Amino acid sequence: MSFVIHGLPVSQGIAIGRAHLVSHALLEVDHLLIAPRHVEDEVMRLEDAAAKVRFELRTLREVSATAQSEVAAFVDLHTMLLDDPMLVTTACKLIRERRCNAEWALVQQMEVIVDAFDNIEDPYLRERKADVIQVVERVLKALLGHPSRVGSRRGKDGLDTIVVAHDLSPADTIHFKDSQIAGFVTDVGGATSHTAIVARSLAIPAVVGLRHIRHIARDDDIIIIDGARGVAIIDPDERVLEEYRLRRSAIELERTKLKRLKANRAATIDGVEVSLQANIELARDVPGVKEVYADGVGLFRTEFLFMNRDTLPTEEEQYEAYRAVATGMGGKPVTIRTLDIGADKNLSSGGPRLETNPALGLRAIRYCLAEPQMFLVQLRALLRASLHGKIRILIPMLAHAHEVDASLAALEVAKSQLRAEKIKFDEAIPIGGMIEIPAAALALGIFIKRLDFLSIGTNDLIQYTLAIDRTDAAVSHLYDPLHPAILRLIALTIQTGAKAGIPVSVCGEMAGDKQFTRLLLGMGLHQFSMHPSQILEVKQEILRSNSAELAIKVAKILKLDEPDKIREAVDRL
Repeated sequence: MSFVIHGLPVSQGIAIGRAHLVSHALLEVDHLLIAPRHVEDEVMRLEDAAAKVRFELRTLREVSATAQSEVAAFVDLHTMLLDDPMLVTTACKLIRERRCNAEWALVQQMEVIVDAFDNIEDPYLRERKADVIQVVERVLKALLGHPSRVGSRRGKDGLDTIVVAHDLSPADTIHFKDSQIAGFVTDVGGATSHTAIVARSLAIPAVVGLRHIRHIARDDDIIIIDGARGVAIIDPDERVLEEYRLRRSAIELERTKLKRLKANRAATIDGVEVSLQANIELARDVPGVKEVYADGVGLFRTEFLFMNRDTLPTEEEQYEAYRAVATGMGGKPVTIRTLDIGADKNLSSGGPRLETNPALGLRAIRYCLAEPQMFLVQLRALLRASLHGKIRILIPMLAHAHEVDASLAALEVAKSQLRAEKIKFDEAIPIGGMIEIPAAALALGIFIKRLDFLSIGTNDLIQYTLAIDRTDAAVSHLYDPLHPAILRLIALTIQTGAKAGIPVSVCGEMAGDKQFTRLLLGMGLHQFSMHPSQILEVKQEILRSNSAELAIKVAKILKLDEPDKIREAVDRL
């Protein structure tokens, strides 16, 4: 009997194949009492298993050296989690104190760590608990003598494999590209999980959060994955199969055509040129940016240099990272956001802070101004790196004029110090601000007078305007980029910037979603920044658009109040 299950789309594309059900290490392990004379043997068994997993990760890192940066990023994170004393070392202490078996001690300590992650507000960091669980599962498999890699198989009818699992490690996902595995579906998972990120980077269709598909599907069932709509179709009839085969062929043809657009300038039919830039986290992301001929880096998130370490990065470390990006981009603009951390995104060196509402607490520029020495070190590194390329500094989460003034004053201190040390830098380095708080969008005058450019962070702007945490399942359906208030705030920012001659970009998720490209063009947006993998699709939409015609249509949309009418009008653009 054919039926459809809805989940969360995390990697677009269509896959058709036969189900291969994958079991996972049971985290509910037996609790055994170990004889005193065998306690140290049990400790040794756990340490040996951890060493085996560490070797597996190191091998995977070497094998994947030429792959997307996401691969190296997750391997490094899993290695760091494995080496964290809170996991294996503390579990070994439990074995000695309670004379328990290694499996039970490891799972007990994992639960303590996962509980801590559950209290984190930031969705990206909160989902890192999945990485902790995956590391523990790898160690458990090593303890139990089970293989870590998911195998593949091709059916007699030539169909590829669709992996069906409760959850998957990104290590398993990486191997899918070189096998007959066409895609995967899981019971759990989120859009910012490393498994989802790796799936997107390797263009493997995937849907997660399907709840009970691991128990509903059976081995060898034919399954269709629609990675765009977030559905899995089990045991489809021939008519549905043929429809999806045609859709898959059309998508593959479209991808081939998109590659031909790499070297084309992004310009509308009526000749308006648009800058398509990339969002990155680390210097090693630059090759992916250059691969799609991006016009620059529109957002370099520097917090990834600060997180997952016990000490703050030195000025020299930061300088090298910023210099590497500026040099790698060969003279194209590089917009570097100052540290956007604090509240739930605590630095390991700073210790946790207890806040009633972390999202509204001491974060981003508020945090930096509260830690002037740390901020000064970053500004010095940015200024020094500006000598090697077209660096622009972006200040996050601005709401008050005094925050801009204090930031510019700190920058002047950094400049004065470098001048005194006879260290050269770009004296006219552009300084911009992020518009991600409604108050900032409604009081742009105070920022336009003080800054050189603006960048709209749509993710936070939507969240703060609608008071919605989109990761909260109870209210996530209310997270709506097309809410009339959101559209008016974005349009107001773009139009006010244009009148004042201040460049405005969008660097949130809306910039990389092709369903919003024409809408943003009609608002007058001429600079988009997104994940490199999204640039060609957005470029194609721009090449098909007439900005003058869109401006007239979008002006009418901005006058609408009914969400359904807005959505229908946007679909017709």
